[in-house]
This record gives sequence, C-alpha cells and structure tokens, in this order.
Amino acid sequence: MLDVDPFHDGERKAQALAGAGDVARWAASYIRPSMPPQHRTFFAQLPFLVLAGADDNGRHWVTLLEGPDGFLASPNAETLTVNTTPAIQDPLADALMKGTEIGLLGIELNTQRRNRLSGRFRRQGAGGYAVDVRQSFGNCPQYIHERNWQRVSRKEAPSAVHSTFLSDEQVSRIRAADTLFLGTGQQKNDEHASNGFDASHRGGAPGFVQVLDATRLRIPDYAGNNFFNTIG
Repeated sequence: MLDVDPFHDGERKAQALAGAGDVARWAASYIRPSMPPQHRTFFAQLPFLVLAGADDNGRHWVTLLEGPDGFLASPNAETLTVNTTPAIQDPLADALMKGTEIGLLGIELNTQRRNRLSGRFRRQGAGGYAVDVRQSFGNCPQYIHERNWQRVSRKEAPSAVHSTFLSDEQVSRIRAADTLFLGTGQQKNDEHASNGFDASHRGGAPGFVQVLDATRLRIPDYAGNNFFNTIG
C-alpha cells in the first residue's frame, strides 16, 4: 500500500471534473509499490506484454514485447525480468535499450485477466532487461473480449511503415477492431510514485473507435475504476 497520494495532478483534475470524489483516499489500498504474489505469477506466464513509453524525442508510443515461454520472471516483488529484445525498428527500441520510464499492461485474453504496473526499464546483464516496479494494481475483466491465442513462426520481421496519416488499410483495420491499447504518461523531475507512463486496454463492439479523419480518432471512455490514468 502506498503511503502517499498515488495520483499526479492530471489524474486528480480529471477525477474532480468527473465528480469522482476523493479517489486517493480509498485507492491507495489498491495501488501498491510492489507486486503481490498473484501478480508475479500472472506476469511470469504471459506470452507478451503491452508497453508504453516515450522515444528520444519525447513522443509517446505503445508497443508489444513478446518472447518464448518463461521470458518473463519475477525474482522479487519489486522486480520483473524481461528476457527478450525489442525489434530494432520498434520506435521505443533505443529508449528501452538505454533504460527509461515505462508503463506495462499484462493481459491474458483467454481468461480476461489484466494487471498494470509502472516503473523503470533497464539493462540487466549481457542480454536481459529488468523493470523496477513503482506502482502495481489490478483491473477488472470488463470490456475484454475473450479469445484464444497460438504461437506462429515468422521467417522475417515485416518492415515498419512511417507516416503522418492513416492509410485506407489502417482505417479499415481500426474500424473492424474490438480491442485497442493506449500509451500515455507524464514525466517530471521528481521521484513521485505517479511519475512515468501507463499502458491501458480499451474494448468494445467493432467500430467503437471512430475514425474522424486520417489524423484523428475518437475513443470512448467507459465507466471504470475512476482512476482516470489515461485521460489524466
């Protein structure tokens, strides 16, 4: 349990505008400075992580890290080890290799379980990484579409496509999607527990994300835990 307000100014302002009351008063028991045993076990069995952070230019991104069975482990309640390497063309690759603040979402689609944490991603040893946990909390299964998954072999990684607008193919994919991952965050020159990034899940019926034009999306914000991590 955190002994300080677990939210930053933006989150508190969003909570006030929504009339959520004093969320920090009761939420501190849910937002922890370390992982409880069930979270440590949960992360260690995942095939992928959703990760949010910023590149060297300060632009925010959300991406996926995946690896073989057991690529994640938790040697203690404050640490998650990551035995994989981000793809070289990933927009967060340079920042992750140097060490940076990140937000993580662990999501198990076949059981509709999800847990979130934030902390610092750093190199550990010759080829591994670790996350020093700053905040950890669970989420309910609401809006997660249950689905099974399987591993597939890929001979070569697809080429990254850079653009300042959405293509017709991307628009079609977004309009057909029932699942979305968001990466947000804020960085200040302090060690407050709320400093850093957040990776979040959104779900709904296909079309719940509206494409307003080639550079703008409208994403609904459904009733949830009143933390307002993303909007904040």
